[in-house]
Amino acid sequence: MRRPRRGGGGPGTAVPAVHTGRVNAVPAVVVDGLTRSYGDVRAVDGLSLTVPAGSVCALLGPNGAGKTTLVECIEGFRAPDAGRVRVLGLDPWRDRDRVLPRMGVLLQEGGTYKAATPRELLRLFARFYPHPADPDDLLARLDLTAAAGARLRTLSGGQQQRVALALALVGRPELLVLDEPTTGVDPHARRAVWTLLRDLRAAGTTILFSTHQLAEAEQEADLVAVIDRGRLRALDSPAALVAGGGDGRLVVTGAPATDPAAVAADLAAAVGAAVTPDGPGRWTVAAGPAAIAAVSAWFAARGLPLSGITAGAPDLEDVFLRLTSPNAAAPREPAPTGRRHRP
Repeated sequence: MRRPRRGGGGPGTAVPAVHTGRVNAVPAVVVDGLTRSYGDVRAVDGLSLTVPAGSVCALLGPNGAGKTTLVECIEGFRAPDAGRVRVLGLDPWRDRDRVLPRMGVLLQEGGTYKAATPRELLRLFARFYPHPADPDDLLARLDLTAAAGARLRTLSGGQQQRVALALALVGRPELLVLDEPTTGVDPHARRAVWTLLRDLRAAGTTILFSTHQLAEAEQEADLVAVIDRGRLRALDSPAALVAGGGDGRLVVTGAPATDPAAVAADLAAAVGAAVTPDGPGRWTVAAGPAAIAAVSAWFAARGLPLSGITAGAPDLEDVFLRLTSPNAAAPREPAPTGRRHRP
């Protein structure tokens, strides 16, 4: 079992989580039958989810799937209509004053004072916590030292995103909840972000992040939760989801189409699988070799040239497209798999 380091931060120190020394037997997040509606729209529909302490869990789902509402209930910003949410063993809505000091939150769009500098903001936020991380160390770890004295409004979007992440980290949280943590961040800075987050995970911090970057989820997450239409479609390790993702995908090539999206929609209806345009005259079908005959017949029936069909191995994108396709069956709560996170 990994044991987190403890103690206050100083210049040049790493940024480990601060814990009480108790064994993390209690899951970091437990969502049980959560329901939340806005008028006639049910954003979250009886969803249940458990995130073990010390793990990294990625939330995936199309726009409007219910991810933001789920995360806001976990953060304690919204109360459930029904069901139960527990964060670090506490109710984030009723016990907000006890939960928030132990949680770091990165919103996709924050309300940080734009006339302040990153160093000023971090030093201010550090005063709110009993054992804060060293602000200058955080700036260095996130490649922000050169920008530390600049006004926030003058920084690029990617730099502002890293400042927001540093503010979420300065209190040494036990749980990090991150909404699109690397949006607008260039590849070099993204590597710095995830190097720091991996160090935090190794020290015992639980990380829950939503993202549309499936490769990032596949590489960094211990658990992936796929959400669609307000319900949980799948929960497992990336490797297990891919292994159980069916026969893979087909890459179909032909003449460039005037309306590739219309071709994809019509072909998807014919083969019963998600189809996405993937460049001029190229489409990816979330189905295996069994669908080759149907694809060929569709092109032949329309007199469209077909230059190739290649079967490929599945990846997390294939699984995601299959689970969230408009043609997919209504979401059902997946059975527990027993797989939780990497050792």
